[in-house]
This record gives sequence, C-alpha cells and structure tokens, in this order.
Amino acid sequence: MNKEEKKAFMLLKSLIFHYHGLDEDEEKILNESADELSAHEELEWANEFIAQDFMSAFERSRELLNNTIGKLDKPKKIQYLFSVWEDNNKKGYLTEMEATAMLNLAKEWGIQSELMEKVREA
Repeated sequence: MNKEEKKAFMLLKSLIFHYHGLDEDEEKILNESADELSAHEELEWANEFIAQDFMSAFERSRELLNNTIGKLDKPKKIQYLFSVWEDNNKKGYLTEMEATAMLNLAKEWGIQSELMEKVREA
C-alpha cells in the first residue's frame, strides 16, 4: 500500500467511525490499524481533515476517496471497505448511518453486491 492509499484508507476508516462521534473503542481500533500499516501520520492527517469541518467531512472526502480507492481494482476496493465493516463489528455494533455511508461508497465504486455478499459470508 503506497502513501496515498494509506492516507485514503485511514481517512475512510476514521470518517466512518466519526459518524456518531469517535469513542474510545473506535480510537483504539484506528490506532491498531495505524500500527499495522505504519500509518500514524496518515491517521493524524485524516483526523485533522475531518475536524476542519465535521459536517461536510463526508462530502469533502468523497473526491479524495474516489480518486484513490475508487480507482483501484475491485478486489482491493472490496478489501478496504470490508475491512472497515469488520472494524465496526469489532466494537460490537454498526449504526445505520455507518452502514449507509459504506453502502453508498460501495455503490459509487461499483462493488455494492460484492460487499454485501462478503458481509453475508462473514
């Protein structure tokens, strides 16, 4: 994963977790992901990007996510988005807003049915 992919991936994860306000469990999961990817700088950037204007963060993120993750091959897009789905399950719940946001991105990226199939298998 190159630096731009790391940046987009950490933005994706952080953005979804911020939908209802970032709690301690979510922050821990984000830091674990950053540890695994050596992406603490990218996570810090993502959190600052979101904090600039929380209300418009999803819309502002779409262009960056579409230009980075959205241009990858289907298996990679599915892997990244499903990873976020799994991380949400780690915390014990998935809100409707989080699920809707992920499904909207999946639809934009042309992977909605593949993501849903993977979710059903899990």
